[in-house]
Formats: sequence, C-alpha cells, structure tokens
Amino acid sequence: MTESPTIRLDIWLWAARFFKTRSLAKTAIETGKVDVGGQRAKPSRLVKVGDGLQIVRGEETFTITVAALASQRGTASVAVTLYEEDEASRMARQQQRELRAAERAGYHAPEHKPDKRARRLIQALGDLDAL
Repeated sequence: MTESPTIRLDIWLWAARFFKTRSLAKTAIETGKVDVGGQRAKPSRLVKVGDGLQIVRGEETFTITVAALASQRGTASVAVTLYEEDEASRMARQQQRELRAAERAGYHAPEHKPDKRARRLIQALGDLDAL
C-alpha cells in the first residue's frame, strides 16, 4: 500500500499564506478558527489533497479545498495554487468587503480647520484617553 502525501495543518496554512507565521496559524487552529471537514482540528492534524477547510481570519471566512501540498512558503502566486476557494465563499467575502467600505464612506473630513473651542475639546478627548 502506498500512502498519500500529507503535511501538518499549521505548516500548510503558513505555506498557503493564510497566516504570516506558523505560530499565528497554530493559535488560530487552537482557538477554533480552522475546521477540517467540519470538525475542529489540532495543529498537528495531517491534511492531504482534497480536504475541505473553513478558515476564519479576522472578519473574513474562507471555504476552500486543498489542491496541492507545500512545506515551504513561496510567493503569493504559488500560494494561490495550493487551494481552490468555493465561489459562494468568494462572493460572500466580496459582499462583506463592499459593506465595510460603504460604512467607512459615511465619514467626511471637516471642511475647515477647527477653531479654538474645537481644538480645546479635541485636546480634552485626548487627555481622557490617557487616563
């Protein structure tokens, strides 16, 4: 019998550039932000080609399938070839990104320099943050 090649989950997540370091990948796995086949995993879990992963990173959720294995971190163009993302996942992330951009668009910079009273209020707010 020949075994299919496998690699540790934390190494693969790092190589696929989902996390900057292996320790960040390990922390994400331990806190339940990474599921393999719908189940929580450990950093030492072995993944193989065809495994389904769900990764929560910040406000984004990725639903992917492992397409290739790598134990070394390469360029971003190589990292993209290591997985295939579901179209529904990609569309949901795009909608969330657009929603956050629309929320930020509600902020408008002031039209003129603050007057003396406004500067004092701003300074008082800064002093409150220092407490």
